[in-house]
Amino acid sequence: MKKKILEIEDYDYKETTNFIDKSKPLKLKDLNLELPSEAPTKVISLRLPNELLNKIQAYAGQQDISYTSLIKIILSEGIEQKYTSRSAS
Repeated sequence: MKKKILEIEDYDYKETTNFIDKSKPLKLKDLNLELPSEAPTKVISLRLPNELLNKIQAYAGQQDISYTSLIKIILSEGIEQKYTSRSAS
């Protein structure tokens, strides 16, 4: 284990690009890697009243998270609540 740690630390100070053979570039397929067919998130544009956005940003600041993360949390919790209340009816 100690040897492995020393090896890892050693790479922090070495120029690792010398280990790459630039004459034989690899493709993701060669590395057995695949990119997802669709991105896990989608960019949207959402217009909010200034007062609402200010409140969201202030609350997010109190919670020490970004306001965009807070919006995602609120949307996620809200839609889950809608689905659970609908299935309970």
